[in-house]
Amino acid sequence: MRIVMTGSGYVGLVSGACLADFGHEVVCVDKDERKIALLQGGGVPIYEPGLADLIARNVEAGRLTFTMDLAGSVPQADVVFIAVGTPARRGDGHADLSYVYDAAREIASSLNGFTVIVTKSTVPVGTGDEVERIIRETNPQAQFAVASNPEFLREGAAIQDFKRPDRIVVGIEDERARPVMEEVYRPLYLNQAPLMFTGRRTSELIKYAANAFLAMKITYINEVAELCERVGADVQQVARGIGLDNRIGSKFLHAGPGYGGSCFPKDTLALVKTAEDSGAPIRLIETTVAINESRKRAMARKVIAACNGMVRGKTVAVLGLTFKPNTDDMRDAPSLSIIQALQDAGACIRAYDPEGMEAARPMLRDVTFASGPYEAAEGAAAVVIVTEWDALRALDLPRLKGVMQGNVLVDLRNIYRPDVAEAAGFIYDSVGRGMPPIVEPLEQAAE
Repeated sequence: MRIVMTGSGYVGLVSGACLADFGHEVVCVDKDERKIALLQGGGVPIYEPGLADLIARNVEAGRLTFTMDLAGSVPQADVVFIAVGTPARRGDGHADLSYVYDAAREIASSLNGFTVIVTKSTVPVGTGDEVERIIRETNPQAQFAVASNPEFLREGAAIQDFKRPDRIVVGIEDERARPVMEEVYRPLYLNQAPLMFTGRRTSELIKYAANAFLAMKITYINEVAELCERVGADVQQVARGIGLDNRIGSKFLHAGPGYGGSCFPKDTLALVKTAEDSGAPIRLIETTVAINESRKRAMARKVIAACNGMVRGKTVAVLGLTFKPNTDDMRDAPSLSIIQALQDAGACIRAYDPEGMEAARPMLRDVTFASGPYEAAEGAAAVVIVTEWDALRALDLPRLKGVMQGNVLVDLRNIYRPDVAEAAGFIYDSVGRGMPPIVEPLEQAAE
């Protein structure tokens, strides 16, 4: 099939490369001249394991090309995906749909023959209706159908998720779109991928509901971690104990500094706003959003407490900046709030991340970036592990301690055992692994 991917950001680039790998002819379009020039020159603007090789293989095979010319690409297309950004709108938190609607207008003007236009961007319920209205208004003679096909890609595992999906959700209102979308995803039938057709509005809501539920699950275990610290329980064992229940499952039950990234923060907020406007507020998600925001700065207070309540004038090394490992995505990363709160308390920050430092530089002020974890820790009073990169999972703890001025290690991802860290000379603190409270004998208490 001939496919146009409008938007060559994270979703568009991964989706376009994977569809090309299925054998389709894919043109990825973007308005960013530097991005297209980089892609045409063999570069990749984002870090995602395996993506560079996937793109190179399909460019060489002639199945994948890059251009800024959307109007020239659409007339030959069987399917046009819209995969542009939908950031949270400033001021009210609603999803900013201006890029989606601008793309719809430009696509409409160039349609030639029956074409399926597919919103792959994460959009609020009813967006497909508006896209259809815009296209019909812009080009009354156009033969087209508008479908919804939300993505469920995890950064760091996006290619695997696209090629071996849990489900493929397609929302349609025009039956002519069904065989076209079946053909787009036909190569996945060999993997028994469940292709789920729904109404368009249902499809749009599935994406938001799924992300909000996962965000709520993360927030729940973070709340449990706080309780564990107070009562002397171990959140990792609690998580395992409840995760073994098949009704709950073990995924997304890892306590940490809060969720971030390109999806959960904006999608939970957009769902809250959609629910409010529809007169059916979702209080659980409203609370999830509020708890997650306060959680990030609470982690900075944890670091300050571990430093005897004072970090002014001290150097704190922050290891791991991206919101999760195996990505260079800094959007809404917990490290941003944690570093800002530490700086507000007077700390000097030295930071290291295996892939995210270039993206972090414009977001962080007065931060010294190091070339490795040991350089970041030089002269530091405390080291804070924020992101669980593999490169940070097997640090030489005695060496780390040796280059520091202090001896505090705050592990916000629980990747080290307390006894191992303490044996290396650290005052060690982690998340949700509280010491049992001291209980006096009854006789002593009576005295």
